[in-house]
Formats: sequence, C-alpha cells, structure tokens
Amino acid sequence: MRTVRTTSYAAALLAAVMVLTSAAPASAAPARDPGHGASILAVPQTPTTLTSGLTIPWDVCWLPGGAAALITERNSGRVYRLTPAGVRTLLGTVPGVLAGGEGGLLGCAVSPTWNGGTDRDVFFMHTSSSDNRVVRMAYTGGSSLTAGSTPILTGIVRASTHNGGRLKFGPDGNLYVTTGDAQQTNLAQNPSSLNGKILRITRTGAAAPGNPTAGSRVYSLGHRNPQGISWDSAGRLWAAEFGQNTWDEINLILPGRNYGWPVCEGTCGNPAYESPKWQRSTAECSCSGLAIVDGAIYLGALRGQRLWRLELSGTSIGASSVYWQGTYGRIRAVEKVPGTNAIWFTTSNGNGTDTVRRSTIA
Repeated sequence: MRTVRTTSYAAALLAAVMVLTSAAPASAAPARDPGHGASILAVPQTPTTLTSGLTIPWDVCWLPGGAAALITERNSGRVYRLTPAGVRTLLGTVPGVLAGGEGGLLGCAVSPTWNGGTDRDVFFMHTSSSDNRVVRMAYTGGSSLTAGSTPILTGIVRASTHNGGRLKFGPDGNLYVTTGDAQQTNLAQNPSSLNGKILRITRTGAAAPGNPTAGSRVYSLGHRNPQGISWDSAGRLWAAEFGQNTWDEINLILPGRNYGWPVCEGTCGNPAYESPKWQRSTAECSCSGLAIVDGAIYLGALRGQRLWRLELSGTSIGASSVYWQGTYGRIRAVEKVPGTNAIWFTTSNGNGTDTVRRSTIA
C-alpha cells in the first residue's frame, strides 16, 4: 500500500496558496460568475483614461499598425482620431447622419491595406433620413477626413432601436456588417431582407464571393440586434446579440446558418436553428462590443454596466468572469489594441460624460 505524508504536503500547499494570493493584483480580482470554476490566467488590469468629455462614442477602429484609432460619436456624427498617448483630434463629421433613438453614426472600419496614399478608404455605418447605410470616405492620415461620402450599401431598414451597426473587416479581407431587425421581427427570417442579418460584402458593397447564396450579401440570418463581432485565432467568427426580455447571446457564426429570432431567444430546441454558445439575462448583459484577446472574449455590457470575460475552448465557452461592475457605467465598444494584449473600451452614459479607456490584459 502507498503511503502519503499528508501533514507536510498540506503545509506546503498552504504556503504556495498564500504566496500566489499575495502576489495577485487586487485591482484585477473579478467577480466570478456562479457555476464556473476554471482558473483565470491573463485578466484585465486597472484601466487608464485616454480621453474624456465625449457623448456616446459608439465604435473604435484602428489604423493598420496601431498608430491611432478612429472613434465615432453616435449623436453628433463626429469622427475623432485618438492616439495611444491620448491625443485626440476632431477629423470632421460624416455627411447625412440623422441621429435619433439608437440610430446615428454607428460602426467604423478602416481598410486593412490603408496607407493614407494609394489606399485611403475608411467605412462608416450610419442612419440617414431614409435608411441605415454603409458609406466610404477618404482619410489621408492628417487632421481631417476628405469631404463627402460614397454610399456602398443602402436600403437597410432603420428604426429608433435595433439598428445593429458594427463593421469589421474579416481575415478574408471582406467587410462584415451587423444589422438589426428594425423592430420588424419578420425581417430577420426573410432571406431577401438586409435586416436581422450579418452581411458579408466587398469594399464596393457587392455580395462577397463565396457567400452561402451566390449573389446575396447575407452571411447568417435570424438575428435580432447583433452589435459585437470578432474572430478568434482559428478564424472563427463570434457575435454578441441583444435579446428581447430574457436572454442576451454569444453566438458562433457559421455561414448560412439561422440563429432563430424571432422563433427563439436564447437556447433553442428546434434543430432548424442554432443555439447560442453562452447566454445571460438582459439585466446582466445587454451586451454590445466584443473583442478577443489571448483566448478570451471581452464583452461590454450596457444595461449590465460591466465587462465580461469569457474563456474560449475551441467552439465552446467555458468560465466567465465579471469586471468593474457599476464602476464606469454602460460599456459599449471593446477593441483589441494591435500588437499587444490590451483593450480599449468606450462608455455610453451620455451628456458629455463618456470616456475611452485602456486596460492591459496580463
């Protein structure tokens, strides 16, 4: 029979735990989500403020190389340039923005080959007097946007809420666009409608080659109001979606799949529809921006007023943790800083009180 010296082993274990506990930064200690027990490795550190005095900064999109990011302000239609040192420059406004409710100047995306010379393309999604649309503008890297915009995608139904609005270039070089159902739930299941979808388009606004249905811009359907999208290290697309009254969702987006709205909210027992990989109550979440850093999703919560950290394990989500609950108010955009394990995030509290902050993931 094998024997173990339990007393000396327990003492050594207790000493190791005390050392690890004393070394952990108090500022990074999360509130663990009940029911999950996996250990946390790299976690968000205490944020620093990069800029303040904004009103509903809706999105953050980086210039290639990370020298600066563009910041959109929903209600004013303004676009700012913000450097990692916190230097903020007003570049101008996007023409034709009509703000109201949750509409206005929403997402932005910079061409992945932008260089300020031969490629000056930057893209914005905004509400106009007639629709939601994606437009292209020119930016050389200086102190202002070039005047005028060119619509590349029009006819997305607008509403006071459920406008979607996130833009991101994927690893494939195509532009992904999230659209809400515009309070018309039937549009989410209509494959001919641009609403309630994640769209995949070219830089000219055409349907991207290889889409599930040739000639269609629709990449996935059955969405209520998706606002956060990002890709993991394996190239898988993850999306955050606002539920109605019960469940907000994180979905693994697969081409041509149907995510169930308005038939399902949260886990769906119908095999025709995809179920979320993670869901939480609308009070805890109402989640918007999403970034993936070092194998974890970082998710901004508006009504929930917190940052969620969700550990990825292949196509599944494991442990979840909460940071800064109630500390900064409503958190909207969350973006990874290029070339380093850090995030920028914006608040969405209004009335000139909003900020852009940075947190190192370590």
